[in-house]
Amino acid sequence: MFKKTVVGGTFDRLHRGHIVLLKTAFENSESIVIGLTSDGFAQRFRTKTVRPFEDRKAALEDFSHKFGKPFEIIKIDDSYGVAPLAEDIDSLVVSEETLLRGQEINTIRYKKGKEKIILIVVPLVLGKDGRPLSSG
Repeated sequence: MFKKTVVGGTFDRLHRGHIVLLKTAFENSESIVIGLTSDGFAQRFRTKTVRPFEDRKAALEDFSHKFGKPFEIIKIDDSYGVAPLAEDIDSLVVSEETLLRGQEINTIRYKKGKEKIILIVVPLVLGKDGRPLSSG
């Protein structure tokens, strides 16, 4: 069991893929940091309008409380969040799609003299059409 795990995303509308990602974080760690993209960053690469930050945060809080573990939701304005520099995290949950980003975070950590964090890779969840689920 890890002490503190980070997971991040836009979490626009919680779908099965998000749930698997979040459950994995909560099941493998004593406490969780959820990096939630700001409205500006969330909208930067999407064609659909993303729900406001506070709405997405409230949905995450409702979902996360049921695990009975400490968690915090922080606003992030880039693809890395707190993971590259945080001293007190030991793992990061990523999907197969975001694994490269996790590897980049460990490269940044190495260059900054920080210990690598363990990457917990969650397989993509496919929809009925066989394509990865996405809210964007």
